[in-house]
Amino acid sequence: MAGLVRLFVVLGTLIFGFVSIPVAQAESGYAAYLDLPSVNGDGAGGGGLNPALPLDPDELLTALDQARAAGIAPRRYATLLHQYWLTIATRNADIDLAAWDPTRGVPANSRTFIQVYVNYLRLNNQHPDYYWVGLAGLAGGSFASGFFDMGDVAGIVSVPGVHQLGSAVADLLRGTPAELTDLLPADIKTLGTEGERLTADDLTWYQTRLMIMQKHIFIDQVPMHEAYAAAGLAGVEEMYRAGVLDENAVTAWREIDGGAPAGLADAALRMTDREQNQIIADQWDVTSSGRGVMGRVMTYVSTVAGKAAVPGALAPGVFAPTTITAGNMALRTPLPDFNWADRDTRWNYITHDLLPRYLELCGNEAVARPVLAEPFTDKLAAGRLMRRLPDLLGDLTAQWQLTT
Repeated sequence: MAGLVRLFVVLGTLIFGFVSIPVAQAESGYAAYLDLPSVNGDGAGGGGLNPALPLDPDELLTALDQARAAGIAPRRYATLLHQYWLTIATRNADIDLAAWDPTRGVPANSRTFIQVYVNYLRLNNQHPDYYWVGLAGLAGGSFASGFFDMGDVAGIVSVPGVHQLGSAVADLLRGTPAELTDLLPADIKTLGTEGERLTADDLTWYQTRLMIMQKHIFIDQVPMHEAYAAAGLAGVEEMYRAGVLDENAVTAWREIDGGAPAGLADAALRMTDREQNQIIADQWDVTSSGRGVMGRVMTYVSTVAGKAAVPGALAPGVFAPTTITAGNMALRTPLPDFNWADRDTRWNYITHDLLPRYLELCGNEAVARPVLAEPFTDKLAAGRLMRRLPDLLGDLTAQWQLTT
């Protein structure tokens, strides 16, 4: 009898063990990656979306395929899916995701900073229907270039350059009647009173804030572009079912997939709206309110200095110059009457000048391709504040016009 029992035990082990072992092995590759939150989706830290996930795309794909084969609902593997396409995105962009940490400062991130924009332009040149990445390469880098000198390992634009701008505004304010200065936007007055107090630590903090936002945008936007490049509409539809993308984003991709000119233009608007009003809007709020009044000083200086490398696009101070009147006196300045960090006025500038000019460019391939093919390092150098400072100061002095 004992021998018979042992035989049943052996047979049971063989039968049930044979059945159960593959299930355990199949689950082991993906079970630990289900229901993970995206704890670094805002780009504030190093690495990927969740430290529990590997950074190797092959490992991620194996787990992802297992989850799909097991019929797991996409929302349960959303972060795994997002991380997979993120690692594809950084690999194709020649960016080390493990080392990409904005808090490590500019010197440690200087190459990555450039590669982000180089990659935007690469994607657009390989896929001309990817309008948003072209705009990001032309405009995004231009607005940041005033505060990043990537040819210098220190990475910090000269504080005296900002001091000179603040000092020039202070001198002009002193010669302006109080009735008019009282009506000036607060950002102009703050630049004149506080600009000379800006420190290297302030700039370092601001640069870190910009790098966080840059990574946040990349994390959100580039993986879906790579998913579509590799898997077509099915790739982004899976991201939509997983909750990584919303209705607005998947509609943009359906329009891109359709290929109609009006659809491509609307997709660019939708993606720009996602970037500016969903992804980084709160981070701009935090940045502009940080470091006491210096957050407003730095975001306003970047608005003054910002000139997107989009043919025909106006500098902010030309698009919306500050003009005020008091009684029979009037003052017109070349300084913008808005701050890029503020949502509504930033969106007004984008939708009424920057984006329309860019879409005009996209409508003329013969003009667009050379502009978009220009090396990003050349665009970056052209936009640097220190290079443009003499012209900015000259315009400020010549165009500060008081009439009575």
